Amino acid sequence: MQTYPWIKPAIWGAVGGAVAIMMAGFWGMGWTTAGTADRMAKDRAEAAVVAALVPFCVANAEHDPDGAKLAKVRAESSDYSREQLVSEDGWATMPGMTTSDRDLVSACSDKLQGPKT
Repeated sequence: MQTYPWIKPAIWGAVGGAVAIMMAGFWGMGWTTAGTADRMAKDRAEAAVVAALVPFCVANAEHDPDGAKLAKVRAESSDYSREQLVSEDGWATMPGMTTSDRDLVSACSDKLQGPKT
């Protein structure tokens, strides 16, 4: 069987070209794997849900009959303590849920604190 001398360099050139195209695609052109795309879509959906529910959490806090709780949350300087108070008061627990979502608690407590100076 006769092999041509240009076969081996051609195969290595094709392999090198494929690797170069993959590197350029994933790093330079924004290609992603299916798993990464699913994770990104899930993260964006969760962020959209949190953004939609924050006004309800703030409304729950503002309509709470005990205004001292809201004043205590606004006066708290620690993010952790503020989030703990929002969670304990149940303002971030939406109807049909048994516990509050951590991301919603964080966004709600940030919104309740007001603009950072």
